[in-house]
Amino acid sequence: MTATLHPLGTPAPTRPAPVGIGWRHAHYTTLLEQRPDLDFIEVHSENFFASGGAALAVLREGRQHYPVSLHGVGLSLGSARGLDEDHLAQLAALVRTIDPVRVSDHASFARGALVTGQPVHAADLLPVPSTHAALDAMCANVQRTQEALGRRIAVENLSAYLRWREAEMDEPEFLNHLARRTGCGLLVDVNNIFVNARNAALRGETDDPLRMAQDWLDGITTGSVDEIHLAGHAFLGDIVIDDHGSRVCDAVWALYRHAVRRFGPVPTLIEWDTDVPSLAVLLDEAQRAREASGQALQAMPAGADA
Repeated sequence: MTATLHPLGTPAPTRPAPVGIGWRHAHYTTLLEQRPDLDFIEVHSENFFASGGAALAVLREGRQHYPVSLHGVGLSLGSARGLDEDHLAQLAALVRTIDPVRVSDHASFARGALVTGQPVHAADLLPVPSTHAALDAMCANVQRTQEALGRRIAVENLSAYLRWREAEMDEPEFLNHLARRTGCGLLVDVNNIFVNARNAALRGETDDPLRMAQDWLDGITTGSVDEIHLAGHAFLGDIVIDDHGSRVCDAVWALYRHAVRRFGPVPTLIEWDTDVPSLAVLLDEAQRAREASGQALQAMPAGADA
């Protein structure tokens, strides 16, 4: 096959995106025994904060065979109270132990305070308002995290079921400012984007959620995306939720191909956290991601940047 050339003569990328899966407890033993063809594995950071024990021993063994991406849910990067320094110290210790290929968390908050000043922690990822004040707080927390870890982190867009009335910019603009001011990367969760667009459609705010999601992707600055997440979603009552409990749907695959054409062959993760299937199902989804990214790259016009 003749390689497509960029204007400066550099061959356009033809290799598919590196693909990994979320490594969950149900597949600890099977993955280590089978050692399937994966480019990386990803785990939730907080599950391995203990300084020793069986969980960390398993992760160390997995690290011998695969690059590991650490994906957190507890930094509360959007908290106006700042970071939990104990949590950050535990994450830094895990980073030193595992030497991950990437570290990420969410553009959300979970920490707050009662009127008495007593700190409280929500058991959820809560959205931040798209305001300059919220952006300042998140930038400070991201910079503090990167200083403590000695490396760049990636920040993930959120699937949110509550909205703030205050908004001084849209979400892509907020994330672009965050990346530009802190030097952090972005973790683009394609499923989250589509979940939010489908919920917007249910509220009567759009009649084309796929187009709305594509416009979101087009609003993100190219070159800032470090990782992409793919997952399944489901209806719960009168909303769509990001439950990570099923195969990736056709619309999200279409959005993924759009993302690859825009951002290039970015490392891509298959997330599956509820009703976890056999490892073979996850590997099949990973193969679909490789094929989809390869198709998207081959379809890029001559001279297009990836």
